[in-house]
Amino acid sequence: MKKIYKSLFAGVLVLGSAAATNAQCFGGRYHNFVFAGSTVTSNVQYGSNLKYNNTNQNLMMDVYQPTGDVSTSRPLIIVAHGGSFVGGSKTGTDVVPLCQDFAKLGYVAVSIEYRVGMTHFPVGGPPDSADAGAAVMRAVHDGRAAVRYFRQNAATGGNTYKIDTNNIYFAGVSAGGFIALHMAYMDQLSEFPSYVDTTGQYGLHGGIEGLSGNPGYSSKIKSIVNICGALGDTAWMHHGDIPVLSLHGNMDNTVPYGSNTIYLLGAYPILVVDGSSSVAARADQVGIENCFKTYYGQDHVPEVGTSANNIACYDTTIVFARNFLEHQTCGVPLVCTYNGPVASIALGVDEASMSSDQLVIYPNPASTSLTVDLSAFTTSVKIDVYDALGKKVMNFTSVKNDKFVVNRGGLKNGIYLVTVTAADGQRYSKRVILE
Repeated sequence: MKKIYKSLFAGVLVLGSAAATNAQCFGGRYHNFVFAGSTVTSNVQYGSNLKYNNTNQNLMMDVYQPTGDVSTSRPLIIVAHGGSFVGGSKTGTDVVPLCQDFAKLGYVAVSIEYRVGMTHFPVGGPPDSADAGAAVMRAVHDGRAAVRYFRQNAATGGNTYKIDTNNIYFAGVSAGGFIALHMAYMDQLSEFPSYVDTTGQYGLHGGIEGLSGNPGYSSKIKSIVNICGALGDTAWMHHGDIPVLSLHGNMDNTVPYGSNTIYLLGAYPILVVDGSSSVAARADQVGIENCFKTYYGQDHVPEVGTSANNIACYDTTIVFARNFLEHQTCGVPLVCTYNGPVASIALGVDEASMSSDQLVIYPNPASTSLTVDLSAFTTSVKIDVYDALGKKVMNFTSVKNDKFVVNRGGLKNGIYLVTVTAADGQRYSKRVILE
């Protein structure tokens, strides 16, 4: 009987968590930049394990949260950097902008470090397929440990980052794309190449889950975003597997766009892999939900950089990721085309028609009340207050005072948007902080 009650209680928690996330799918969250920025908690340890050289590495991550967000149930996207499994950083330019923008959309985004390096490279001779396969497996173990960290934290650690554990996604760039694809589709140890010694090499024990931390919790993810990565073998993909979004340049000279030999650092042939176009073809064949965007005429990771071309490719990347993840999180129709840039909407209200310079509100931050200076207005105005989800929490009509006081009442700490609408319809806004 206790087991029955426990199962029923767990079901209620799952439904409640999912309902809380779905309830946020209004006011532009997950579709537009509804938050002004992100707040980063750096170097949070999520696990540890042996490196290729038998030394231990503590595994760290940076957590990006929407600044001022008051939601208590938020989807999570874990992002892995590139670097050919021999370098790269969780603070690299390939991943930080993604994490910042995912947070502005309303997600909690996490940039992880993972174990890099190969047994015979750069010391001990050229790398081979066994070295490369082992490096991929170590990184996949670490990615799974990062997922498990958040489920363990939600269950026993007070859910520090307010994660809806039913909505956990994984994204990766280049080598990080390899990690995402292998986490999604290499779900049996028997699928891993037999030429990789998973018991003799350091840091590879623990089967498909590995020993990088947080055992006993699920490493299941809801879907993945693969940016210029590849999979060991698309035969591992089967009907019923999780959805995938892939983006890849068809002139990629680092990671094959289709199925071809990959070279480490452009010089050392490693093995044949299946790039994003092959992944998309297999997904279509077996009925896996997917989107695929080709960066035509582009080389490797064209979305990384500051040129006009890089910026245009990045805009494409974030729009496709926005569409894909919003479908996964909110159940809106899946859009696998570019449908316009992500709009900057402050807390659910379009700022394009507003000029915050003309609106004075003080004190800011405030603890008990705000004073709105209306001395520049000659007619009555309407005042609206929006919370971080774009929900209108206060409104006042026909206000004529030169100085109008807004008492916070029961409003929680966080960022709010105060909007003043004049008689001619012109709107003015200012972000305020209650603390």
